[in-house]
Amino acid sequence: MRVANRLETITPIGYLSRQISRLVLAAAALIATTGLAAAQTVLPTDAKPTCTASAAEFDNWFASGTVTANGVVDPASSLTFPNIPNCTFYKWSEQMFLWLTSPAPARYGGKSIVLDSPAFYDVSPPNSGGQRTLIPVTPGLRLFGPQISQLGPLGQPVVFDESGKMFNVVRPQAGPTGKPVVQNKAGEAVEIAHTLVGPNGRPVLLDSAGNAINFQTQANGAPLLLDRTGKAINLQLNMIVANGRIFFLDGNGNAIETEQGQADGSVLMTQSKKLVYYALSVNDVYAYFMTGTKNGGITPAPTKFPTTAAELTAIETFALAHSKTFPDPDALTVEVKSAWIEAAGLPNLNEYITIEATIPTYDTSNPLKWVPTGTKQAQMALVGIHVVGSAAGHPEMLWATFENVNNTRNAQYSYTTASNATKTVAQNNGGTWTFSTTPPSATPNNPLMSMNGADIVASSPPTPIGPSDILRMDAWGTLSSSGAFTANNTDIISINNNVLGQLLAGDVRKNYVLTGTTWTAFGQVPPPGPGQVVGTNQMANSTMESFEQPSNCFECHDGSNMLGGTRTSGGVVTGTGLSHIYGVLTPLFP
Repeated sequence: MRVANRLETITPIGYLSRQISRLVLAAAALIATTGLAAAQTVLPTDAKPTCTASAAEFDNWFASGTVTANGVVDPASSLTFPNIPNCTFYKWSEQMFLWLTSPAPARYGGKSIVLDSPAFYDVSPPNSGGQRTLIPVTPGLRLFGPQISQLGPLGQPVVFDESGKMFNVVRPQAGPTGKPVVQNKAGEAVEIAHTLVGPNGRPVLLDSAGNAINFQTQANGAPLLLDRTGKAINLQLNMIVANGRIFFLDGNGNAIETEQGQADGSVLMTQSKKLVYYALSVNDVYAYFMTGTKNGGITPAPTKFPTTAAELTAIETFALAHSKTFPDPDALTVEVKSAWIEAAGLPNLNEYITIEATIPTYDTSNPLKWVPTGTKQAQMALVGIHVVGSAAGHPEMLWATFENVNNTRNAQYSYTTASNATKTVAQNNGGTWTFSTTPPSATPNNPLMSMNGADIVASSPPTPIGPSDILRMDAWGTLSSSGAFTANNTDIISINNNVLGQLLAGDVRKNYVLTGTTWTAFGQVPPPGPGQVVGTNQMANSTMESFEQPSNCFECHDGSNMLGGTRTSGGVVTGTGLSHIYGVLTPLFP
């Protein structure tokens, strides 16, 4: 990575003068930020500066050696990552985000932004056999889709209960409107419109007219539900609640939807009824690491993501044998998931990073079912992004997430002030947000639509397809019940204040905040023991885990295979494990 240290080329007086100018600009920018629309995520300005990058360090993030508005930022050197908890992890996250969203320099093709350059590859949707391919990014010719893909470690949909515990979901047979069905005493399949818990603790299942269903029971008195293959589901009588919805548990501890629950396949929409579209990408180092590992070009075959100079050299040697060099190999392997909305009609478009892409279009005449009609080219605005990458000492990768400041209201949180006082910030229930209603709903984070094949369907007919009210439950990625709640919040607020304060006025990246980064202690194979998932370990991006709060990255990305991918008894490689895409990716070439 190129390092330009301006301190060696200017006089002390010149340096002091430039730093004073920078402080003035940063103060003006901070005033401007706090004076914007009430709907923006406003950072407390009196937070204790527990995590900061010095002015000289921040200068060196920029390719020119000095901060410039919308200037090119180099990636953090993951190869020489300091690995000193916790601040260096948050600084790595900030620098990687600024790099990905930098204008692409010549070595990246000189068009669009770094993330939208030929150094990255889009990950295709799975084919009929579950396999995915890598598609070299061509700016303006990318295809985004509207589905949030949240799968658990067994490759199944998941839900999280109110304590954050994850359950795999088994879906029962569905009726004409998509709701689960139960067999009544007459042997008829009746749709379950709603579920209640009776005074005896047993379930009461209601039909669409609100009448209790006289359902057939299993030996233990549980309702007789069938899965989508027609087999009886071995239900227990105990239930869980996830986001205000009731689920039964089967004999294996899986959650069974008895009314439409929130799981994989949900679709998100803004309050102005713009669909959210997603892209899943990897960098060139990842692509050639995966290819060389799978086709035998890298020997011995790695068993984890690269973190050392020797491991990187093996990837570079393999790539060079195929006439490929990397513009920034020290970034190591990077995985990115990003969320976008159509830019057309946004009143504050200057506050968004934008690119061009192709998106599907829909016939929206039926409020319960949208059918695809084709595609169109559109300018897209970035609303959320996961930045995931391997780094020295951390083959489990660092998992960071960022959001646009207009996205979503935060739930109440606390932090430490510069005077060492604890201050509480109440939930802001006013303003006009991209994904939150005003006034807020009593039951936020409930999905109203999901994917059914290529169609978008209403999740709870007759409630039509439409926007959900989204609340970021853990504002800065830590549960309020955690002993580290206030300290972690303070760290994240501090690094945000520091970075946004040093970015110059007019830099569009000032409108994005880090909401958390997590990793495992000492790079352990996730999931490690209690307390070993560290950093902000309950972070959820409101544009990608909208309906999966609270959640923990390493509950789904479990690392039982540190590369990801499990070979079943039938010889099929799944997308489970640490990386949900590694196992099902086809090498770039044989």
